Amino acid sequence: MRFYPLFFRAAFSWMDAERAHRLGFGAIRAVHACGLGRVLERFTAPAPSLRTEAFGLAFPSPFGLAAGFDKEGKGIEALVELGFGHVEVGTITGRPQPGNPAPRLFRLVEDRAVVNRMGFNNDGAEAVAPRIAAARAALQERYGDRRPVIGVNIGKTKAVELEDAVDDYRFSTRLLAPVADYLVVNVSSPNTPGLRLLQSVESLRPLLTAVREESERAAGRRVPLLVKIAPDLSDEDVDDVARLALETGLEGIIATNTTIGRDGLASPAGKVEAAGAGGLSGAPLKERSLAVLRRLRAAVGDGLVLVAVGGVETADDVRERLDAGASLVQGYTAFLYEGPFWAAHVNRGLARTMAATVA
Repeated sequence: MRFYPLFFRAAFSWMDAERAHRLGFGAIRAVHACGLGRVLERFTAPAPSLRTEAFGLAFPSPFGLAAGFDKEGKGIEALVELGFGHVEVGTITGRPQPGNPAPRLFRLVEDRAVVNRMGFNNDGAEAVAPRIAAARAALQERYGDRRPVIGVNIGKTKAVELEDAVDDYRFSTRLLAPVADYLVVNVSSPNTPGLRLLQSVESLRPLLTAVREESERAAGRRVPLLVKIAPDLSDEDVDDVARLALETGLEGIIATNTTIGRDGLASPAGKVEAAGAGGLSGAPLKERSLAVLRRLRAAVGDGLVLVAVGGVETADDVRERLDAGASLVQGYTAFLYEGPFWAAHVNRGLARTMAATVA
């Protein structure tokens, strides 16, 4: 397991971060394409004891991959073979868009963090939906009722004005809800101008209502609906979102997205400044994301499923989030630093701690 950090330093640390991501993700997909993923899965599959129920779905493990890694649904089956209990695809927008100009992804290795201003680069809902449908069908045939879960994260097209955001989300929902196990409304990325303004209760209520109505109409079923919030919300705003989620009948909240803050970093100030604007993810988010999770759990009681993400690196981190009230936990940034066997390592550690607790 510890081989990969050495490999990362030798092979990827000097390389442009986005190019390294493309090469790494390409290698993961190639392993699946040649059939080696099925062999690998004998060593990476989550223990049966990790099976988790949330919003009416069965997850092979409470630990999954957050949105942002597979933005376009091109590697769902390959990622599942690495041990993730669910894969959240996206963020997907109504229209295809290239995202922000490169360079737009930067590592802060000293902090085990990443700064990104990708800007929801993706092929658009019309292109991505068939990929998710194909992956879902393949996983169903292969795993049956043990199938890993596919979440779909949707966001606003950059070219769409804020006053037209509801219609844009409706369009994405119409195409993606039928192929999603659960749907996430992303209003918390800092990389689409004005997007975070949609987190205000006044803007969020009609948006969530519209997505709910459209998802049920398009899918012919109730698709579990969640909202993803920023760690930069004030405590009062977190409480407001929690109340709104209960009032509108959401199934859950994902806490949290990336932060625009840069406090307490170990990386040299010049390096942080060179990375520029964007969302910071990774270890520095741990404390605030955990605090938001605990505040949400206190606010909603058992009324909602909470999904914890932000600064999750180890099995102990996952267990801490579960103990703090999360039903599911996601990671992403540590995947870049720990490599392809990260999920399997986390799952093994989590199974051991759970077995020790039961004993």
